[in-house]
Amino acid sequence: MSAKNKKLVIILLIITALLIVVPFFALRGAEFGGSDDAGSEMVTEITGEEYEPWFEPILETAIGGELPGEIESLLFCVQTGIGVGVIAFLIGKFSERTRLEKLHPEIKED
Repeated sequence: MSAKNKKLVIILLIITALLIVVPFFALRGAEFGGSDDAGSEMVTEITGEEYEPWFEPILETAIGGELPGEIESLLFCVQTGIGVGVIAFLIGKFSERTRLEKLHPEIKED
């Protein structure tokens, strides 16, 4: 590894460490709420009436209460993983198609 590459790697590691550490100090004492809570609060503020949901969530109705936070996070992560997998598959497929079309211009896929 050349000196130039070592310097670049060190700089990138420092930037990565800062991206990890700085939010802990910058967001100290911050409160995080879901968009559902913020939306219902805004509706109540604008209309002056308490917001009533149109329906109950299916899973919460099935189990008779709210899902634990860990389960909600797990389901969100699974959903994210599936989405990332689909997007990565499509990007790979299109990039491979482009590469093959450049290698073999006589073969065109319709």
